Amino acid sequence: MTPKIKFGTDGWRGVIADDFTFENVARVALATAMYYKKHKKIKNGIVIGYDARFLSKEFAEKTAEVIGNRGIKVIISDKISSTPAISLITKKMNAAAGVVITASHNPAKYNGFKIKGDFGGPAFPESIEKVEKELKKVIKTNVVCKKSFDELVKKGTIKKIDFTEIYIDDIKSKIDIDLIKSAGIKIAYDAMYGAGQGVMDQILSLRASIRGYFNPSFGGSHPEPLPQHTKPLVEAVLQNGCDIGIATDGDADRIGAYDEKGNFVDSHRIFAILLKYFIEERNMTGEVAKSFSVSQIINKMCKKYNLVLHETPVGFKYLCRLMVERNILIAAEESGGVGVKGHLPERDGTYIGLLLAEIMAVRKMKLSELVDELMLEYGWHYFNRYDAHLTEKEKNRIMAYYKKGPKQIAGCTIQRIETKDGYKLFIENGWVLVRASGTEPLIRFYAEAETPEKVEVLLKAAREV
Repeated sequence: MTPKIKFGTDGWRGVIADDFTFENVARVALATAMYYKKHKKIKNGIVIGYDARFLSKEFAEKTAEVIGNRGIKVIISDKISSTPAISLITKKMNAAAGVVITASHNPAKYNGFKIKGDFGGPAFPESIEKVEKELKKVIKTNVVCKKSFDELVKKGTIKKIDFTEIYIDDIKSKIDIDLIKSAGIKIAYDAMYGAGQGVMDQILSLRASIRGYFNPSFGGSHPEPLPQHTKPLVEAVLQNGCDIGIATDGDADRIGAYDEKGNFVDSHRIFAILLKYFIEERNMTGEVAKSFSVSQIINKMCKKYNLVLHETPVGFKYLCRLMVERNILIAAEESGGVGVKGHLPERDGTYIGLLLAEIMAVRKMKLSELVDELMLEYGWHYFNRYDAHLTEKEKNRIMAYYKKGPKQIAGCTIQRIETKDGYKLFIENGWVLVRASGTEPLIRFYAEAETPEKVEVLLKAAREV
């Protein structure tokens, strides 16, 4: 039977011991080696790192063993590392590519194989396609390695280094840590048992640090920084009198934040706070990029600042390409992924969290005040998302309804419909987006409006067609 290996945006994700096995990891590693062996930077090797999931270290070592046996130099992390750290090392080492063993924010039963480009961000789709083409050649192969991982380490083909130390030094060179300290910003940090564990604590003193140790089951929760998964962080913020709560996901590339009152500050508001800071305080220049599901407040801000705005389909791969090819000031998606100029063409939850703390220190404002300032200037914007697991038949029925172009939703007149990625229905002071998953019977419903109550009404109406 042919093994099940399906690539997504920047790699492959699967269930551990089902399709994500050592045999399949070896096959994907071999395909990766075969494609990147022709890369102009291959003499500098391939960087490999891994997250805090079950067997991630062992899967990473198997990947290194397979690649090393093909005569390719490997630089591997000596401990658990975040995805942004691996992207950074790939860029700093001028390596041909990076590999991250991670399933990001997925539940504990999953693991994955992400590929990073030499520029320090998600590999472009055409590179992934070429790895897939090589994979087809070896999919039924039992990969043989003449030398073991330990033998390749002794030979020097595989080199272990401390990714975290390099990453922390880089962060300290870009964020004004001394200002955050002198301003007395009290931070609660939630690693969600993910790859961010132990990193923030080394950068500055935290008022509270939770779920920052190895627990590959993630305590039975999902390592995704959303309100339903971060209740312990709210408690830590309120109990310890913190000014900000920061959570990062399983591989620490996404962020979720809480203000000093325990209110969730979503990625739309984080995006807007950062944009305002870059333009008004730092006088930075550039263009702006956002995913199709991101708040209209960004459109309003770009109009005010006279900035070029790029709107892409959902997926950071589209934003990454713009960051590599154009002068992008900030790029962000709805699900907590934010990339900024001067760092990496990559999401980085730790960096963005510290940047928020720096903004609070520079502007001498609480996080809630930064949010209120924006809303008073641009109008109140609330957002939510609902994921509906459906039968394929039901999924197709709902999408067919929206394809016909409805005229109303929840009693509101639909002014226009955009179809860049799914169906985005614009109403007065709000919108609803309906997107079908291409890989499973799932529809994602998104909504934005001027009150949280209206958002919920819109979401309910959108899925009950």
